[in-house]
Amino acid sequence: MRILFLSAWFPYPANNGSKLRIYNLLRVLSVRHEITLLSFTDDPDIDFQAPQLGQICRHVKVIPLKWFNPRSWHTWLGFFSVKPRSVIDTFSPEMAQSITHTLTTTNYDLIIASEIHMAGYYDYFAGIPALFEDIEFGILYERFAAATTIKQRLRAGLTWYKHRHYLAGLLRHFAAGTVVSEQDRLLLLNEVMNGEQCRIEVVPNCVDVTAYQGAQTTPRPDTLIYTGSFSFFPNYEAMCWFIQEVLPLVQAEIPDVQLIITGDRAGKPLPLAPHVRHVGFVDDVRVYVAASWISLAPIWSGGGTRLKILEAMALRVPVVATSKGAEGIEAVPGEHILVADTAVDFAAETIRLLRSETLRQNLTSNAYRLVCEKYDWTAVAPHFLNLVERTVNI
Repeated sequence: MRILFLSAWFPYPANNGSKLRIYNLLRVLSVRHEITLLSFTDDPDIDFQAPQLGQICRHVKVIPLKWFNPRSWHTWLGFFSVKPRSVIDTFSPEMAQSITHTLTTTNYDLIIASEIHMAGYYDYFAGIPALFEDIEFGILYERFAAATTIKQRLRAGLTWYKHRHYLAGLLRHFAAGTVVSEQDRLLLLNEVMNGEQCRIEVVPNCVDVTAYQGAQTTPRPDTLIYTGSFSFFPNYEAMCWFIQEVLPLVQAEIPDVQLIITGDRAGKPLPLAPHVRHVGFVDDVRVYVAASWISLAPIWSGGGTRLKILEAMALRVPVVATSKGAEGIEAVPGEHILVADTAVDFAAETIRLLRSETLRQNLTSNAYRLVCEKYDWTAVAPHFLNLVERTVNI
């Protein structure tokens, strides 16, 4: 059948978690269906005719991304609207017109709207069955739930109320939706949907395990790595905590430990510490991860599953994570991953893993089997394709 896929991220090159998920979903869909990709992009020089996309998409069209401007008059007016301010300010008439034009020139069986930004264009779907892919809202809910002062409760409460109300309204226009973990599914059902009939199913974040085989290399002892853009607050929060609270404890025992951080720094400062190197955006993060002794995931907020953990598992690099960081992945602490939630415990687990080759080998072997069995796209593809085909007939 013919599918129109709407994306807020141009998926190639797949250099962040959202792009990687979208690219692999397109690859999975293309096996059975004809795909048209209509995508925003923030890069005017993007090669939207890249052969890697041409092999899986029949047509590709890009629209310039409209960035959220918190000081625009649209945003200020948004205080008086039940819609989130970011939704009001970033609405693109050009995207709306492109959707309308695409649907009037070709018959489509299904529309897949990836993430909330694209789901907001449901008014232009012309009654075609639609799937809301990757419903993500965990950060806003957590900020509201964790707020302690009256000011925090008022601000986070208003933001969460608007987002929840808007999301519940969106779901009425979709036959089905996906989340990346069972925790997200239950949170959505309990906090947002209020009996709405949209089918919600878990399609976890996955990796293409075969794409990581050629990147494996000999790891450097006493090398830690963290991958993730600081434009996503949980990544910045994670590194500030690790560098301030955990790294000094590790370096007190193993002074030569090196920490490498990849991803956009987004202009944010880090605490000062020895042997910390932020290399910024890299063309191939696999090379950096594979050369490290441990991959870190000291995450404290946000929902979903962490692709950084799955990538490390596919590269046979062991992971030390917080419980929040490991959330949504069926990994057993001590068998597939090490988990700790205090600075002292996180440092102790990191030191133990740095010193034990046997522990490292056991964790990486078990984790590699886990990612192959449950988090490789070839394992998840049949479920996703079945959901897509059922959505058309709901």
